[in-house]
Amino acid sequence: MTLDLRENCKYALLVPTSMGIRITPVNGQPVHLGGTFMMQATSAETNVASVAAYLGMPVKVLTTFVKGSPIGQLIKDNLRSRHMDYEGVEVEQGGPWGFRHQINIADSGVGGRGPRVWNDRAGEVGRTLNVKDFDLDRIFGQEGVQIVHLSGLIGALSPETSAFCLELARAAKKYGTKISFDLNYRASFWKGREQELSAIFTEIASVADILVGNEEDFQLCLGVKGPEAGGKDIKAKIDGFKGMIETVKKAFPNAQVYGTTLREVDHANAHHWGALMAVGTAWHVVEPRPIAVLDRIGGGDGFVGGMLYAILKGWAPEKWIQFGWATGALATTMLVDYALPADEEQVWSVWKGNARVQR
Repeated sequence: MTLDLRENCKYALLVPTSMGIRITPVNGQPVHLGGTFMMQATSAETNVASVAAYLGMPVKVLTTFVKGSPIGQLIKDNLRSRHMDYEGVEVEQGGPWGFRHQINIADSGVGGRGPRVWNDRAGEVGRTLNVKDFDLDRIFGQEGVQIVHLSGLIGALSPETSAFCLELARAAKKYGTKISFDLNYRASFWKGREQELSAIFTEIASVADILVGNEEDFQLCLGVKGPEAGGKDIKAKIDGFKGMIETVKKAFPNAQVYGTTLREVDHANAHHWGALMAVGTAWHVVEPRPIAVLDRIGGGDGFVGGMLYAILKGWAPEKWIQFGWATGALATTMLVDYALPADEEQVWSVWKGNARVQR
């Protein structure tokens, strides 16, 4: 089975996002110790898009920038270096207490000390992301997009971004663009907006072609009953997730692909990583396998990015989950929070467990 993707499109993948920066102490140290930090441009949605962009597919980012901001310039330069086109309005800062790009302050963790992430999103310019600032008929109709990837992080960021994601889904449906939706529930984003966001997420999920989430996402975003407890037995756990996805399929039958990742944490640098995917009536499962982890942040986005790339390539479904598993694992070996595959061969080597030197 393959998805019936549009042809003659300028862009393989489109993502709306709120760009920011991530700062991380070097050498795995905790944030509160201070010292030297690494800074990078980041967003969950561009983490997903990086796989396709690095492997040569045309990708476009829809976002907003703070006008004249050096951080905004860093972000633009970073997107260019990641082979991504971008489009977005320039918003006046409004003085020192006005708009800025969000800050993700992350401790990667080491061994028994788990990662800690502190999000500082006050004055986030991405919350102003508005459908009125984009010509959706041009983007979807004239330029053309094969897949638009929507994230629940942007869907719940503000009333404006919620409306934007909803209109993107409607425009994609109108023009025959496939819709990928990663639910990405965040309790702090939903507080006080539960009824409003439930309706919006339900509408987007009802037209999505690819639906991704974990047990919390499906329960809290869509009201779907979670998996039965499986204890430590991996087969029972997988059966529980299959049961949950079967329930999701009945409630949201438009989708052709349903996916979730499976993770067991031994310690911060050693995980068992797996995935589960339903395509039509067929199941594809990667039982959790041990992986070494440098920084776990972005592994889930790497999985979605690899899965979407494989779908765009028109490969057989069993390769979708394999490639996604491998790009997710690849992302956890990098200090940035996205996968930067050198080529497809590198990704398949990760899948095969082949870490031998190549000369």
